[in-house]
Amino acid sequence: MNTPEKDYSHRGWIAALALIAVLGAVSFIPPQSLGGVKLRRANILSDILSFEDAAAEAAEPALFDEDDFHVDMAQVARRIEAERIEADTAPRPVQTTFEWLLRQDSSGRRAVVPDTVRLNPALVAIEQFAPADSGRLRAFYDTLLYARRPVRIAVLGDSFIEGDILTADLRERLQSAYSGGGAGFAPMASPLTAFRRTVKTQSKGWTTYNIMQRKAAPARLRENFYVSGWVSQPAAGASTRWESTDYRKRLDSCTTARVFFLSPRDSRVEVTLNDAQRREFDIAGDDAVRQIAVSAPRVRSLAFKVLSGAEDFVGYGAVFEDRGVVVDNYSVRSNNGQAMFWTNPSVNAQINAMLGYDLVVLQYGLNIMQPGVKNYTNYAGQIEKMIAYVRQCFPGAAVLVLGVSDRSVKTDAGFEPMDAIPHMLDCQRRAARNTGAAFWPTCDAMRALGGMEQFVKNGWAGKDYTHINYAGGRRVAWALFDAINAGVSEVYTEQRIASLRRTAAQAVEVFFRARARRARKNRAQSVLHSCPCSAATVSA
Repeated sequence: MNTPEKDYSHRGWIAALALIAVLGAVSFIPPQSLGGVKLRRANILSDILSFEDAAAEAAEPALFDEDDFHVDMAQVARRIEAERIEADTAPRPVQTTFEWLLRQDSSGRRAVVPDTVRLNPALVAIEQFAPADSGRLRAFYDTLLYARRPVRIAVLGDSFIEGDILTADLRERLQSAYSGGGAGFAPMASPLTAFRRTVKTQSKGWTTYNIMQRKAAPARLRENFYVSGWVSQPAAGASTRWESTDYRKRLDSCTTARVFFLSPRDSRVEVTLNDAQRREFDIAGDDAVRQIAVSAPRVRSLAFKVLSGAEDFVGYGAVFEDRGVVVDNYSVRSNNGQAMFWTNPSVNAQINAMLGYDLVVLQYGLNIMQPGVKNYTNYAGQIEKMIAYVRQCFPGAAVLVLGVSDRSVKTDAGFEPMDAIPHMLDCQRRAARNTGAAFWPTCDAMRALGGMEQFVKNGWAGKDYTHINYAGGRRVAWALFDAINAGVSEVYTEQRIASLRRTAAQAVEVFFRARARRARKNRAQSVLHSCPCSAATVSA
């Protein structure tokens, strides 16, 4: 006897409905984070259900802490002005600059003629937006061409330039073209000095603090950060030795070394030049920034030692230079620019008064940019604050904003350029335009060379598709040098044309004056010969 088959279809429907219910419930779970990565809401009902967090994605996400960028520019100006007034009207009873002169050279730099040869076939030019910027940048170009003093450039950035990547080659090219030597700034002590190839640093007895971990530093140190991002506190007998390398040309062409520090209490320090000549300096206690400037026919190495007065002593570092271009690398890992506002504006201004920067380059954005994020309006406002802060601390300097570098992310189709790049570039360009700063699109320069994927294939960048290495830094530096050199060449050409026009105008003026004199002389002679009395006089 045949038994009728049972109908199980209703069970399938029940299972399907249960699955839909579970998935629907999952859709209501708020977005979660795993390992610092924000996961999207699982919503299979997205066509019929919407959530507030989804709508909020159109607005700029919280990419940074707004409080980190809080700075009272009026207060900054007052601190700097108070320091200036005190220095001008009431000279300090203590010495702020100590000189050790083993060579005095008053010849200075010579005027140069820029070379128009490019290192890269495609020129990515520096963009200028306002007359104020044009004036500042033109003054920098004029300084490169004609100034008989050192030309100083500070590059403030993040891990993209850490270890002197990019700046090493920019320094080499500028010094080769416009004279100069030395490795620029090197910190007193830092765990990152081992990664830098342009200067060898050996330090002992220092406790060093990075500005990104400033809260771990003692209060006095926390209040006295310089834009370098490092402060060092010595134990008794702490010392540092810097030595030039041959990693790039002209690094060993150093004739002056400047050591910067704070000595609130009386102290005694020792400086050793080239491991041979030593000199001790007695430093009277004061809150002012001090420098010891050593000039010699050649500075191959310099050692600095704190003999006494280590309490409250703060070491910043040393600048190694020659006549001509000096490029200082002030990189801080993980910095998006906010660390600038944690520095002491008075310390910045005092060191600038001793050095006098002509150009400040801002290289940030890599630590802000995120895939899928298109709105960087708030960050653009923070860049404007950075530019204003730089101008307060370094009033004689032009400001150049470097657009974010190229970066690739892994997708199902392989590595592709991050979709956030054009939006970050627009944000940075807008900030430069609004403040009258100059702008250079680093990403465009990299893509003219094939982009990040090609950089990785060539061995010019790491496998993170984010950070370039020394080889990649050289290519980007050459592109930036071409842009600077093109600007200098344009100014030089304009000035030569203006000079030729003045010479031609003067020659024309001389010609017409001479012709006028001849005409007057001829008229006088004609009158003389036509006068009857003249003929009678002659016959008599």
